[in-house]
Amino acid sequence: MSHHPWIALFLDAQAAEMGAAKNTLMAYARDLKDFAQWAENKNLSIDTLGQQDVEAYLVHCDAQGLAQSTRARRLSAVKQLYRFAFDDRLRGDNPALRIKGPGRTGQLPKTLSEAEVDGLLQAARSHGRGAADRLRNTCLMELLYATGLRVTELVSLPVAATRGDPQLLMVRGKGGKERMVPLSPPAQSALRDWLDHRDRAEDTARQKGLPPSPFLFPSHGKDGHLTRHRFYLLIKELAVVAGVSPSKVTPHTLRHAFATHLLANGADLRAIQTLLGHADVATTEIYTHVLEERLRSLVLTHHPLADASDRGKG
Repeated sequence: MSHHPWIALFLDAQAAEMGAAKNTLMAYARDLKDFAQWAENKNLSIDTLGQQDVEAYLVHCDAQGLAQSTRARRLSAVKQLYRFAFDDRLRGDNPALRIKGPGRTGQLPKTLSEAEVDGLLQAARSHGRGAADRLRNTCLMELLYATGLRVTELVSLPVAATRGDPQLLMVRGKGGKERMVPLSPPAQSALRDWLDHRDRAEDTARQKGLPPSPFLFPSHGKDGHLTRHRFYLLIKELAVVAGVSPSKVTPHTLRHAFATHLLANGADLRAIQTLLGHADVATTEIYTHVLEERLRSLVLTHHPLADASDRGKG
């Protein structure tokens, strides 16, 4: 069976001890199910695999043409499963301990220029079936770019967190960890305009006997709020309107744009770590290439020796 009992125990431990978010648990479950299914197809079981078997699984993933980042994530899930099994004495050794993975390419995921983000923000103001759509779209995009929220955090924002014209938003991120993110003046303005419309629409609904929604971006779907999928489609539509290649635009590229533009304009890496809600600054360090580029240009512009060769010609 591909649902090995260790996987269920591991996922329960991640949920209970680590406070892992639902999306994280789902990703672990998918990756480990694939691993267990591969072992089963080889008439093997994950509780008896050796190091060479785990390496053979990575070769299998490579042969499938999986992206380097996907293979790195799969190995990470396998390593964590075996660390858990070893720590809980389910087996006496850890076959994945010495395996070095493909790593990540070190490339920053696709990001957007400030001009492209401006185009998307303008598109949000003009695109929609009516005034309500345009107000909501503008609020979504301004909040996303101002705060660098994960898409799940954005679409499920409780309306209570946005009351009182806040300059800071309290966001509950991965593992239930809370953090404060500041709102830019355009984001505050877009939030005020959307709340004004949303509350009037809710008053009308209440008069018809409908219950109020706890979410900033309510929806009639089972989640009760705008879904990640609908928002993903929305920003693809905005990209077309803005003349930006849709392949470049995802909720995550806007999160990267937030971090990249902050860093390029002088923000501190630790501050960006806090704003993004990264548990480990190592995750944030993919952005240091931006910092390195900025430092290099500062040296070339301001160092007294930078233009010595030009002075020597004079």
